[in-house]
Amino acid sequence: MISSIKHATAKLSLLSLLTILTFTSHAQPTELPGPVRVVVDGHQFPSDAYALLVQEIGSDTPLLSVNAELPLNPASTIKTLTTLAALDILGPTYTWRTELYALGAISDGTLNGDLLLRGGGDPFLVEEHFRSMLKTLQRRGVQHISGDLLIDASLYHPSVSQEESLDAQSNRAYNVLPHAAITNFQAVTFYFYPAANGRDVRVKADPPLPGLNIDNRLRLQAGACTGFQRGISFSEDRSNQTVIFSGTFPSRCDEYAMTRAVMDAPTYTYELFRQLWAELGGTLAGSYRLSELPSTESPPAAEPLVVWQSPPLGDVVTSINKYSNNTMTRQLLLTLGLHHSAPPGTVDKGIAAINDYLDKLQIDRSTLSIANGSGLSRDTRLSARLLADLMLHAWQQPIMPEFIASLPLAGLDGTMRDRLSDESATGRIHVKTGSLNGVAGVTGYVLGASGKRYVVAALVNHPGADRGTGQELGDALLRWAGQQ
Repeated sequence: MISSIKHATAKLSLLSLLTILTFTSHAQPTELPGPVRVVVDGHQFPSDAYALLVQEIGSDTPLLSVNAELPLNPASTIKTLTTLAALDILGPTYTWRTELYALGAISDGTLNGDLLLRGGGDPFLVEEHFRSMLKTLQRRGVQHISGDLLIDASLYHPSVSQEESLDAQSNRAYNVLPHAAITNFQAVTFYFYPAANGRDVRVKADPPLPGLNIDNRLRLQAGACTGFQRGISFSEDRSNQTVIFSGTFPSRCDEYAMTRAVMDAPTYTYELFRQLWAELGGTLAGSYRLSELPSTESPPAAEPLVVWQSPPLGDVVTSINKYSNNTMTRQLLLTLGLHHSAPPGTVDKGIAAINDYLDKLQIDRSTLSIANGSGLSRDTRLSARLLADLMLHAWQQPIMPEFIASLPLAGLDGTMRDRLSDESATGRIHVKTGSLNGVAGVTGYVLGASGKRYVVAALVNHPGADRGTGQELGDALLRWAGQQ
């Protein structure tokens, strides 16, 4: 009996020990590393203002986990979710189609009728690509168009182009809304130069859209090339397609560039068409109007005369993540929605596609709230744990090389070009950054000094986080992970 009791006690002690060891192995360390603690204390971040997670790839247990389940605004770090879902669902070779239809007979280089441009939601139909598409049209026998340019934007629901901007600055390029027939990000770069007479300021636009009027009220003022926007005030009157520049410009500025979104998407596309078509020697007798493609029962519209394919999704994702392009990401979310549901594309359909994707991966999305997929929102929320789970999933997928290559390299390119550039971490960290008023974040991969690779996620929601303090915390965490 005594022997049996001793045996049972030994078994119980062993079971208790195993239970303790099991609990310990799954415990998540929450003690901040010294360098990270210095930043948190120095900026007096409240305990619920940040979330941090570091986990070795291949390990089930985080190396560091602080507020990992706390829903916070991720700013542009959420682009990793939108782009990873797109690579997983659509594949890196996916392309968008922009189609040109001749709505009339072509004779001796003249299209006797209208030309219809059918937008396919291409997020990267920039000036160079648009020009190449029109050169293809000319090779197909069209040099002159007797009718109008028709723009078919029916692939997207009109509501996607009618939202209010986040900060009431709709002319900023980052605020450009999606459109099925958007071109060149709807942007113009204006260049400013001191005039030779010592009083005036010369303004040049690129591209020089023929229908865009420039009201130049700038005056030259002696001074160094400093100051917000170099003293230039910008406004726009879309009723007559006029941009207005006022203020004073420093005389010691050899050149200054300012990029702004102008016009609405179809008007911009028409004006860019006019400019490029004229450069190529083409003529357009009419104007433009919005119109859907006629029924395929009409022989002239049965097949497109030109089908322009965008760059592959792998390249588009790189442009999105390296430079944090909001408009391209929003177009991508709508594309996911169209893959998930029937046209027209809507934001809700894109969100449903993302939710379905996470559910199939069995990734907990209870902390997730999506507004537009780009992070340009006050209502978006997710957790550091969700970001880390996405990074861990991506590492195991066939599209892993394309996804990781799309993330900015610390100290080398994209939004990380000037961060951690003077340290041994340079080139060893692939992370997506995020910044919004009061928000900062990073998520991605760090190659540690040990040769082990870690997933890192850091989110900060606190006044001034975007003005350096949040970046400081993110950099401290990345630096610490790199030392492991």
